[in-house]
Amino acid sequence: MLLDCAIVGGGPAGLNAALVLGRARRQVILFDSNQPRNAVTRHSHGFITRDGVKPGEFRSYAQQDIRRYPSVQIHNDTEVVSVERMGHTFRLATRTGERFDARTILLAAGLREVLPEVRGIHDCYGKSLFSCPYCDGWELRDKPLVVIAEGPNLFHSARIIWNWSRDLILCSNGNRVLNPQQLHLLNSKGIRVMEQRIARLEGNNGLLERVVFEGGSSIARSGGFVSPQWYQAAPFGAQLGCLTNSLNGFVTDSFGRTNVRGVYAAGDTSVVAPSQLIIAAAEGSRAAIGINTDLSEEAFL
Repeated sequence: MLLDCAIVGGGPAGLNAALVLGRARRQVILFDSNQPRNAVTRHSHGFITRDGVKPGEFRSYAQQDIRRYPSVQIHNDTEVVSVERMGHTFRLATRTGERFDARTILLAAGLREVLPEVRGIHDCYGKSLFSCPYCDGWELRDKPLVVIAEGPNLFHSARIIWNWSRDLILCSNGNRVLNPQQLHLLNSKGIRVMEQRIARLEGNNGLLERVVFEGGSSIARSGGFVSPQWYQAAPFGAQLGCLTNSLNGFVTDSFGRTNVRGVYAAGDTSVVAPSQLIIAAAEGSRAAIGINTDLSEEAFL
């Protein structure tokens, strides 16, 4: 059977797109490899009616909603390994050897993060160190925090996170990324900047207690934020020729269309930042409307 849409990625963008397309009576298949970027997260915030929900519970609730619509197939723990263009359709193959054909494809596999190379950072990530202040800033409010970023976004991050805590130190991990004007402004706000390399992060059970620098100096901290580098979790968009923006997200119009006909993208795959559950879900809805609109118009050509 030729499907209307194949969705690669079972996060909030892919799930919400499946819901909207199911309600539009489209034949849809959703592939979820169950390797989400927020796997380290205990609770997700900022989604009305679901503030503080556990990521696994959110996925379960969403799939329960989608299963009300018989035209949507959900393939959990299923990894897509290839996507080929076959004329005006797409052929997807899974690791188990199954093949599916679809008229359109929605890329919603999200991103992979690469954290700075700091000893102990993976132990703390998702427990006391986070990437998004809008998701986790409230829980860290008024605590002594560290912001670790090795690029020019350190200054921007500091200005945003200062809203949650005035006790900040910024660590560039050996990189000079701030100009004299930025340093002066940060110092005037009582924000300390540490440019030496970090030797390690110390704590217990992932709860940060101290940042130790090369040379032996250290400073007590209770948590903080880190700026990772982001890369596409799946290679298919690049293989199909989709253009990317400066943050490695796929360039789309307001309805999720990439520059490649029949290929759409939503969620962190395209938006990248800000990265929130509710934004990704909304992007999935808009992409689904774009897909349904395009398919409907093709039927009248």
